[in-house]
Amino acid sequence: MTQELAADPALGRLADAVLIPPFPGPRAPDWIKAALGEGLAGVTLFGPNVTDRAQLAALTAQLRAAVAEPIIAIDEEGGDVTRISHQTGSDYPGNAALGAVDDVALTRAVYAALGADLRGLGINLNLAPSVDVNTAADNPIIGTRAFGSDTGLVARHAAAAVAGLQSAGVAACAKHFPGHGSTRQDSHDVVATVQGTLADLHSRDLPPFEAAIRAGVRAIMPSHLRVPELTGDLPASLSAAALTGLLRGELGFTGVIVSDGLEMRAVSARYGIPETAVRAVMAGTDLLCLGRDVDQLTFLAVRSALIDAVRSGRFPGERLEEAAARVAELRSWAAVAVHDHGAAPGRPANAGAGRPDLTLPATDGQLGITAARRAIAEIGEPQPLRDPLVVQLERPPNIAVGDVPWGLGSWLPASSSRPVSTDLPADQLGAVADSLLAEAAGRSLVIVVRDAHRYPFAIGLVSRLLAARPDATVVEMGLPVWRPAAGNYLASYGAARSNALAVAERLGLADPMD
Repeated sequence: MTQELAADPALGRLADAVLIPPFPGPRAPDWIKAALGEGLAGVTLFGPNVTDRAQLAALTAQLRAAVAEPIIAIDEEGGDVTRISHQTGSDYPGNAALGAVDDVALTRAVYAALGADLRGLGINLNLAPSVDVNTAADNPIIGTRAFGSDTGLVARHAAAAVAGLQSAGVAACAKHFPGHGSTRQDSHDVVATVQGTLADLHSRDLPPFEAAIRAGVRAIMPSHLRVPELTGDLPASLSAAALTGLLRGELGFTGVIVSDGLEMRAVSARYGIPETAVRAVMAGTDLLCLGRDVDQLTFLAVRSALIDAVRSGRFPGERLEEAAARVAELRSWAAVAVHDHGAAPGRPANAGAGRPDLTLPATDGQLGITAARRAIAEIGEPQPLRDPLVVQLERPPNIAVGDVPWGLGSWLPASSSRPVSTDLPADQLGAVADSLLAEAAGRSLVIVVRDAHRYPFAIGLVSRLLAARPDATVVEMGLPVWRPAAGNYLASYGAARSNALAVAERLGLADPMD
C-alpha cells in the first residue's frame, strides 16, 4: 500500500468494500488474504481456481479464515456455463432445457439443488441466473443460457430460479440487464446494441427482471449493452439513466448492482479497466467484478482510481458509502443464511421477498439427469444402433462458456468417435463427407451438433451426410433452430454432462440411471 493510500485509510476501506477481484490458482495468495483482513469485500472465483470439490471447499474455508463471511462469488449457471464442474461438464441442465420442459417447480428445485451444492462448497453469491429473452437466433453469447424466446416463459422461470437459489442461502444475481437476448454481438468484444425501441425493451426484455425483483433477487448484473433511446452511446453498465434511473427508480430495485467483467473489451478497450470502474460506480454500480485474468497490479490500480475519483470530486464519497453499505447488507444476509443453513435475515432486499423456503425436498443427486431427460425433444423413429460411428462437429469455444467437455464421447469407445471442426474451409466439405460416409458403411451413423444454425460448414456437412444416409440420427445439443430431416432427430437444449447422459441413454449408449 502506498503512502498516498495509507494517508486516508477510511477512504481506502470504502474502495476495498466494493471490490471482488480474482486471483490465480487453487490457493488464495497472501495479498488476497491481507486485503480481506483490511476490508476487501470478497473475491470472484473462476475455473482455474477449481481442481476438485474438496480443494474448492478448502479454498473457501481459507478465505473465511481471513475475515468473517466475505463475498465468495462464482459464475455457475449450470448447463453449458460451469466453473465448479468445468473439467467434466455440469450435472445440471441449463436454462434452455428447463425452459423447454416449462415446469417452474422443476426449475426452482434444480436451482435449489445447485444452490445447496454451492453453499456446501462455501460460495454465497452466484452470478446467475441469466434472465435474457433470447429473441435473436444468431445471438453469439446467450443461446442455451436463456430459458427461451418468450417473455412470459422467461419471467416465470426467472422468478423460480431466484427463489430456488436463495432458498439454499446463496444470493442470486439476475443478468444481463437490461437484456442481452436481442443482440447479435458479443459484449466481451464490443458494446452490443439491443435491437428495437425503448417500448420493445419494456415489453420484451424487462419483465424477467421485474419478476426477479418481485422474487427478492439480492443482486442484478448490468451488461455492456447499448440501448440508444435510453443510454445513448454508453453501455448500460456505465449509464446512470439505465442503472439509477431505470433499474433503481422505475423498477424499484434496492439490492446490489454487480458489474459485469470490467476487463471485457467492450469497455476496457475504450476506457481502460480503472476508468471503467470509476464510471461504473458513478452510474450506480455497487460491487465491481474484475475478470479472470486481472492481476494484483490492476486491482490496486482500480482501487487507486476510486480513491482519486472521490478526492478529485468526480463523484461524492457518499456514492461510495452507499455502495459499500449495500454490499455490507449482502454480506450480512449471506452470513445469517450460511449460519442457519438457508435462513435469511429479517429484512429482504426488495418488497415481497420473504425468508427462504426450507421445505424443499432434498435431492439424491438424480435431479439433474431427471430434468435433462424431460427436456429431450425427439422427432422420427429411433432405431437400435449397430456399431455406431458418432460424428461430433466441434465449434470454437465461447468466452463465457469456456472449453468445457461436451458430447457423447464419455459413452463411446475411441473407435466410434470422430470429431470434426466447424472451422474447416468450405472446399474441404466434400472430402470430409466422403471420408465419413466410407467409414460409416455398414454402421449406424450418429451426427452430433451444437447450434448448427450458426455454422455454415456444419449445415453443409450434415446435409451431405443425410443425403447419402437419411437413416442417420442427428443430435442437436444447442438450440434446435435448424432441424434437418433425419431418420431420427433429438434436441437436448444444452450440452451439459447431464444432457449428454440423457441423450446417451435414449440412444442406448448408456444404461439408464435409476
